[in-house]
Amino acid sequence: MEATLYRPNAGIIIFNKQGKLLWCKRRTGDGWQFPQGGIDEGELPEEAIFRETYEEVGLDESKIRILKENERWVNYDVPRDKIPRYFSFKNRKFKGQTQKWFLAEFLGEDLDIDLNLHDQIEFTQWTWSTYWHPIKAGVEFKRNAYRQVLNDFLPFYIKHFKGD
Repeated sequence: MEATLYRPNAGIIIFNKQGKLLWCKRRTGDGWQFPQGGIDEGELPEEAIFRETYEEVGLDESKIRILKENERWVNYDVPRDKIPRYFSFKNRKFKGQTQKWFLAEFLGEDLDIDLNLHDQIEFTQWTWSTYWHPIKAGVEFKRNAYRQVLNDFLPFYIKHFKGD
């Protein structure tokens, strides 16, 4: 992990009982993505993802169960012209993000998803998508990261639905 170039971040792929993935539209109107957010100094990735999931989509630890933490960090670069929209002023020194990803099962009901829970609203819409949809429909510069993570999690996702 190149800490000086990439902002530490945690992301989560949450699937429902039908195997669909939680897919959210950014408030800034520039695409759809999975819930994700920065890891604060001294915070563990798992702590960050529980905090971010609650802040962004209103799901606390009782509504999701982490099945797998990705073994590797996945990096992506933010195009230079988009950095002001994606990073706060203090984080504009980074060229992208390095992410620790989690695969989680949704234990709640659709009504539990609340995009307006906090003052800093990240998303305006959400839907349940097919497994591979994000690699062709996500924010363009994140698609390769999504491809890597979805490939890494595929065996665990399949195993969950087969009941092995």
